[in-house]
Amino acid sequence: MALQISATNPEHPALLLELPWNLPLEEWPEHHLVPLPRGISRHVVRYARAGDEVVAVKELAERPAVREYGLLLGLDRLGIPAVDPLAVVTGRTDAAGEPLESVLITRHLGGSLPYRSMFETTMRPATMHRLMDALAVLLVRLHLAGFAWGDCSLSNTLFRRDAGAYAAYLVDAETGELHPRLSTGQREYDLDLARVNISGELLDLEAAGALHPSVDPIEFGQEICARYRGLWEELTRTSVYPAGKYHYIDRRIRRLNDLGFDVAEMQIASSSNGDTVTFVPKVVDAGHHQRQLLRLTGLDTEENQARRLLNDLESWMATQDDYAAGSAAPGRDAGRPHTARPEVLAHRWVRDVFRPAVRAVPQDLRGSMEPAELYHELLEHRWFLSERAQHDIGLDAAVKDYVTNILPRAHAPIPAPGEASEPTDRYPVPEQR
Repeated sequence: MALQISATNPEHPALLLELPWNLPLEEWPEHHLVPLPRGISRHVVRYARAGDEVVAVKELAERPAVREYGLLLGLDRLGIPAVDPLAVVTGRTDAAGEPLESVLITRHLGGSLPYRSMFETTMRPATMHRLMDALAVLLVRLHLAGFAWGDCSLSNTLFRRDAGAYAAYLVDAETGELHPRLSTGQREYDLDLARVNISGELLDLEAAGALHPSVDPIEFGQEICARYRGLWEELTRTSVYPAGKYHYIDRRIRRLNDLGFDVAEMQIASSSNGDTVTFVPKVVDAGHHQRQLLRLTGLDTEENQARRLLNDLESWMATQDDYAAGSAAPGRDAGRPHTARPEVLAHRWVRDVFRPAVRAVPQDLRGSMEPAELYHELLEHRWFLSERAQHDIGLDAAVKDYVTNILPRAHAPIPAPGEASEPTDRYPVPEQR
């Protein structure tokens, strides 16, 4: 059978042909590989360079490779946070003509880390709670879309910083199944697997001395269940309100928006005596603030980053003479007059505020930090300095102080396990329970 490359982009096969497909993945020469941290996998996985792309290459049998490729394409169409599928390579043979396993190729998720790399220094319990939050949100989003993961774990997830929190991305879809809708039993099965897997992974870390002494692996495994159920209940529960109190429905929708979810449609039914109204939201879209920020500014960010940037944009708009006092917040139509469209002011904010602040931080100091995460850090530093000075010190002064006093510390050598925790957490973050 001849070598075949099935790709999502017509340009990728030509770039991928340069890789040594006639060699087992474990034997690939170093000049093809990129030294990035890898998580634990039942398969051989390597990062390689294909043109300007950094790709993850996973070696597995042809049938599961093709199946996982299709599942990842389906998740991409649904807008679920997962690695981008680029290609499947089949028909591989070595120099002697012996068959080699097929490979699945995905795009490297920039700025992400596997959980074991995050535990190279002892992670604080508060940060671990944020990881559980991110994983619970991912699992809820998958279940709302009808995807049964079948192997939810920290090992099968990548994490990216998201404005003081984390965003979780699915990496391994090999055991997954996509359905029109999941039953309660399917969801509970996924959740029980997550509990067992996470407890086991944390027990491994405990045995290696990489877990904070106050962390109970079994309790953290159970925590994902509690966080998942609380979020699922908020997103799917039926609400009963007094008749005529329709602003309660609007308040419920806004609360769902604050969680990052949009309501696609609603079922509203009045009782026979007209005393109550029953409201059932159909929540299918996550990324409410992402879409809002993208529409206004063209910036594509994580959800919490988008929420933070929208808040800053709204505060900046309020200071502009051509935006009437009391006008609608960005993305909300309050029906109040303003002399400049929010989209116009938003692009002015990007040009005059966001981009200059980001560009003021030298590229060699910011490393791989995304612009939105960097701007969030600048806002955090501005708040910290303003609190200390008891007045607003301004963004320009905050940027200068950040470059002078914070970034050099961030690039200091990482201490040995147990000596310090999370050197990149520059300010205390309240534990989110």
